[in-house]
Amino acid sequence: MLGHLSRALSVSLGSQAAWFLARLLLVSAYLVGGIAKLADWPAALAEQAHFGMTPPAFWATLTIAVELIGAGLILLGRAVWLGAGLLGGFTLLAAVVANDFWTMTGAARFHAANAFFEHLGLVGAFILAARLAPPQSSMTADG
Repeated sequence: MLGHLSRALSVSLGSQAAWFLARLLLVSAYLVGGIAKLADWPAALAEQAHFGMTPPAFWATLTIAVELIGAGLILLGRAVWLGAGLLGGFTLLAAVVANDFWTMTGAARFHAANAFFEHLGLVGAFILAARLAPPQSSMTADG
């Protein structure tokens, strides 16, 4: 019984549909975030200002571009390494800027530390996505 389940899972998880779903789930927050920032520019500016990113318009524009371009590359399965690098780098930077638990105490420290390490987990997932991408989706500039 366990052998049948294992084989069924292996076949299912190895399918193109599962690979696409995994990529969609991985980038969903970035797609939603980029679209939401485009739809509510004043809120996007306020978010950047809240985290001390100046000038806010520059950082909001860069954030939207990274979120949408990185997610798009990963979803399309083209240059997954680049999309994963963009979103992984962005996520690491965001974790340090937005979840500086080392400056906090009490419940705020607990929540920020938890969010920080969740972000690190996402960075690891982007590394895995780049590593596991089929060769044609990881082509280099000369490939």
